Amino acid sequence: MKITKLTTYIVPPRWLFLKIETDEGIVGWGEPVVEGRALTVQAAVHEMEDYLIGKDPFLIEDHWTVLYRGGFYRGGAVHMSALAGIDQALWDIKGKALGQPIHSLLGGQLRDRIKVYSWIGGDRPSDVARNARDVVARGFKAIKLNGCEELQIVDSWEKIDKAVETIATIRDAIGPHIGIGVDFHGRVQKPMAKVLAKELDPYKLMFIEEPVLSENREALRDIVNHCSTPIALGERLYSRWDFKQVLADGFVDIIQPDLSHAGGITECRKIAAMAEAYDVALAPHCPLGPIALAACLQVDAVSHNAFIQEQSLGIHYNASNDILDYISNPEVFAYADGMVAIPQGPGLGIEVNEDYVIERAKEGHRWRNPIWRHQDGSFAEW
Repeated sequence: MKITKLTTYIVPPRWLFLKIETDEGIVGWGEPVVEGRALTVQAAVHEMEDYLIGKDPFLIEDHWTVLYRGGFYRGGAVHMSALAGIDQALWDIKGKALGQPIHSLLGGQLRDRIKVYSWIGGDRPSDVARNARDVVARGFKAIKLNGCEELQIVDSWEKIDKAVETIATIRDAIGPHIGIGVDFHGRVQKPMAKVLAKELDPYKLMFIEEPVLSENREALRDIVNHCSTPIALGERLYSRWDFKQVLADGFVDIIQPDLSHAGGITECRKIAAMAEAYDVALAPHCPLGPIALAACLQVDAVSHNAFIQEQSLGIHYNASNDILDYISNPEVFAYADGMVAIPQGPGLGIEVNEDYVIERAKEGHRWRNPIWRHQDGSFAEW
């Protein structure tokens, strides 16, 4: 079997899909994207295409190694996301060719379902609490929300009090046993992160995510001394080398590699195993499309330290299209009792509706991150 063609599709709301074809008619799908940089990642995929055409798609580890190391300059969001989508598609081809789900080729599943959480939003604490109740009523056992708006490096207690009020209102609304993940989104710097983490501690959160930006991870030493809440981080780390020092530092309880950013299934499987050796949990980042979610579930299936999976069904980004729109077998994501089943079909286990993908690619997208500013006019992290 030989690789014959790579085709990319930029599709709403903010995704990039990749189809890899072979001379035996078996097709694999991947989702290589950096949100807001889809065109750049698309170009990187097609630069790698030159190497892949004519190669045996089964040699995934070798292709990954060459595509990572062979360009001399390596790593970072764009390179690793392009490689991630290619890797997902190659695993999809191999699984389909052998009639096995990818998790079977990775050693076999050790779970048949995994807990998921749902994003919630709203402009006021009462709105957020109502949305949280609605999500719980649909069966979810865990939710996640942004913990605050923009904060300057040192900011007011008014903003801290507002953030705490929101979480307190949610906790009152949904009771003591529903998991709440609070995402600081890298919006908070060390002086205020210490304060906010301490003030949120009484609300028994499932985790605090990105309390500071990954490049400021040395600040985690101070933050963990101010709260007992588990700390999660990793959506902006792109390889096992990026995670190496984070794990060695010992300040993170949960890692969140993104299977569309951090080198795909091949790399994230290794990152998960590294984390297990440090007694660190796995919760893959995935506010993306159905191919990315299917890839995450393959790694969740074989990772003992995986405990929850992010998924984007109904997330605010997905106004024009949602994750089930692009697949012909939406039942594969079987949500029940706050969990989702591990796909059992060959490859990724999903059937991409290619005709619909082609149709929506005619519209495409140019999604960009919002640009925020503080009251004084300076740039604020989104």
